[in-house]
Amino acid sequence: MDFNSSGGGPNELHNNQFYQCEESKPLLGEMSEGNNNTKLGAGPCRRSLHHCSSSGMRYKLLHEGDIQVCVVKHPRTFLSKLLTSKYLRRWEPHHLTLTDSGLSSATPTGYMENTLSYSSIEDLQLLSWDNAPKYCVQLSIPGGTILLQAANSYLRDQWFHSLQWKKKIYKYRKVLNNPSRWDVVLKEIRALVDMALTSPLQDESIHQAPLHIISTLLAENSNLSAQDHENIIVAIAPLLENNHPPPDLCEFFCKHCRERPRSMVVIEVFTPVVQRILKHNMDFGKCPRLRLFTQEYILALNELNGGMEVVKKFIHSMHGPTGQCPHPRVLPNLVAVCLAAIYSCYEEFINSRDNSPSLKEIRNGCQQQNDRKPPMPLRLLRPEPPPPPPATILPLSNTPSPPQSEILVELERNNNTANAKRKGGPARGDSEPNLIDCLLVSPALNTLSIQLPAQADRVLGCFALILKMLSDYDDWRPALASLLQPIPFPKEALAHAKFTKELKYVIQRFAEDPRQEVHSCLLSVRSGKDGWFQLYSPGGVACDDDGELFASMVHILMGSCYKTKKFLLSLAENKLGPCMLLALRGNQTMVEILCLMLEYNIIENKDTQLQIISTLQSTQVGFRMYEQLCDRQRELKELQRKGGPTRLTLPSKSTDADLARLLSSGSFGNLENLSLAFTNVTSACAEQLIKLPSLKQLNLWSTQFGDAGLRLLSEHLACLQVLNLCETPVTDAGLLALSSMKSLCSLNMNSTKLTADTYEDLKAKLPNLKDVDVRYTEAW
Repeated sequence: MDFNSSGGGPNELHNNQFYQCEESKPLLGEMSEGNNNTKLGAGPCRRSLHHCSSSGMRYKLLHEGDIQVCVVKHPRTFLSKLLTSKYLRRWEPHHLTLTDSGLSSATPTGYMENTLSYSSIEDLQLLSWDNAPKYCVQLSIPGGTILLQAANSYLRDQWFHSLQWKKKIYKYRKVLNNPSRWDVVLKEIRALVDMALTSPLQDESIHQAPLHIISTLLAENSNLSAQDHENIIVAIAPLLENNHPPPDLCEFFCKHCRERPRSMVVIEVFTPVVQRILKHNMDFGKCPRLRLFTQEYILALNELNGGMEVVKKFIHSMHGPTGQCPHPRVLPNLVAVCLAAIYSCYEEFINSRDNSPSLKEIRNGCQQQNDRKPPMPLRLLRPEPPPPPPATILPLSNTPSPPQSEILVELERNNNTANAKRKGGPARGDSEPNLIDCLLVSPALNTLSIQLPAQADRVLGCFALILKMLSDYDDWRPALASLLQPIPFPKEALAHAKFTKELKYVIQRFAEDPRQEVHSCLLSVRSGKDGWFQLYSPGGVACDDDGELFASMVHILMGSCYKTKKFLLSLAENKLGPCMLLALRGNQTMVEILCLMLEYNIIENKDTQLQIISTLQSTQVGFRMYEQLCDRQRELKELQRKGGPTRLTLPSKSTDADLARLLSSGSFGNLENLSLAFTNVTSACAEQLIKLPSLKQLNLWSTQFGDAGLRLLSEHLACLQVLNLCETPVTDAGLLALSSMKSLCSLNMNSTKLTADTYEDLKAKLPNLKDVDVRYTEAW
């Protein structure tokens, strides 16, 4: 058999050079060893090992495949003789699988009856015959040799590199599973990283497998020093340039961000990792720990001397210097991180309602209810208002329901009792209402307060500011508005003054944006669900500016909404009260809205139409616009000449001045039913009320109307039949004056300072009094 010095195939080593790998050397020496070019002597076959470099041919990591197998058992001194023989042993076809620990066959018979462990492989070499089309990988094992024959040189090289990778990973996993000295472990980690970076294999697991080995090592050795932490992070940094860290490694990174936020590792190593996550992650739901790591990284930036300025620079780096961000995934990923962080501030309070485990507790293995700590009951520091008695005036059908009184809710840990007793408030059973129920009672419940821990408060402030930063980029604003349109925040956060203040800036940016795709997101996503438009209306959960933002939102929506009548109908059904209140205070946009409602016949109820007319006539701008409207529609004047309304409900948050302005603007001689419930009126408004001679029903529920006002009413409103004083600051001094109002047949004194003696006196002096409510008083 004639042999020459050329390679065995086109995919042999470049420049016809062959490299020999000494598998018997320690792991630490493998990556540092220089290239050892050794020209073997002439013979029937040649052995070679491709050097693992980042250049040259690239191969896909094999996990299984079909190959021919031959086993030669011999003393190693006779290897050359056997390999030169023309008559090699027989070949068996096998479908081999490269597992984590060894090489096994799908048909465990013959040569591959037993799994071949990687630890038993002493050496790996490439074999090729110059004049024979055989491409083999030689596996040296104790007492023999295993030959794997592939169909071509490329497939042979693929098997060779895959086996070599699996063998080395197996070794590293065993070595790093039982570490002794950490300086040695650090060298091993660096060698492992270098091996992954220089491997000619192209596969996701080439970088992920070392990361998983290292993350397991860190998880099992949590008592490392801070310096060891940093050294390991720096060592594995090259692997993270193009790969997401696995979950366990994310936990390790989170811990480092929390414990050492000012470490240079955070800036130099974690920054490119987080940037890659934000640019390329597709779904945080599949990898929530990536989201948690990003959240902790941002909080670590906030701990630096620059604080939010550093965070702002990071956000700007993610957007890029141009007007259009080139990475479409950055914005939704940032928003997802912000929402998760904001939710985490209230997670304990939210999960305490139904005794469900939090995310942290689920990770720690607590999934059963009996593993959970007792829930935190809610204590109402101010009782919830009771429903009005049947005879009490109800709001008009086309005006919103009156908001509930302000409630301050405090959550406190109680290991003995799951439900706190109700102290004052309407009788609705023995159980305490949960936090969601309190918030859903009415959108006007804007003083629900939860005292957050200091760290949670900082987290809330940080990510609220990030949302502000995101809204400043024009190209991000449409997508941001769409993502926030469903109001994806905990209801508890919407009652947090600091949070709603920052969020208000975001909503203002949406309202000021001229693009309809942006400001249309202020409306609710579907009928029956509140949107930002509703939340920032007067009496809404987030309203803290007497409706200024609400008015600007209405203005921009009316300017661009092509279904004007439909929008007006929505306002009339849900927000007529706030519109009338703002018009009463001279807001021109709301005056125009009320005029349009009259002009388009949006309001069918005659009493409500008269209320709107009176509201318009109470201001200069309203009077002028109403006159212009009457010039176009004469029937409106005819309606006004027929007399004033018989029923009137003032919007919530109305003041004494608002009531005086309204009653002085038109004819209210026929007014019989007046509701001032949940407004800000005081005893001073009694001077206006006594000018209503026909008044029979008066609702003062949850106002600041006191004893002085009651005494004035008792002297002038002898015809009053129904009076609701629920949750007013009246005392016996004022209530005793009611004994002169002989027409009273319904009186609600729920949650007042009524005493038993005064109650008995009133019953004796008011013969027509049939319906009375004295719950939560001393007379109850």
